[in-house]
Amino acid sequence: MSLPPESREEAIARLTRSASDLEARTTREVGDHGVQAAAASKAWRILAELFGGVFAGLAGGFVFDRFFGTVPWGLIVGVLSGFAVSVWMARRTANRLMAEARLEGEPKSVPFDEDE
Repeated sequence: MSLPPESREEAIARLTRSASDLEARTTREVGDHGVQAAAASKAWRILAELFGGVFAGLAGGFVFDRFFGTVPWGLIVGVLSGFAVSVWMARRTANRLMAEARLEGEPKSVPFDEDE
């Protein structure tokens, strides 16, 4: 079975259409990775505040125990106070981030991805 003869311009136009159709079927929309990175950064900040407060309270309690000889009590009070302060700081940060999100408005919807 032979193809009908076509001119060079017709063949180039046909190949261009085929290439653009193939590209349209195989390309995926690339999301905004900057928004995802910013959200991850905010989550890591809250997590760092939680761990940082506990570790700072632990270090403070250890130093207090070393200087005053109140062996377990400085660590216990330090860890509990560090935990309380870290929860307060994380809550404050989360409230600030929620207020910023309300000012930005409704988030744009994410298209359905068949691959995932």
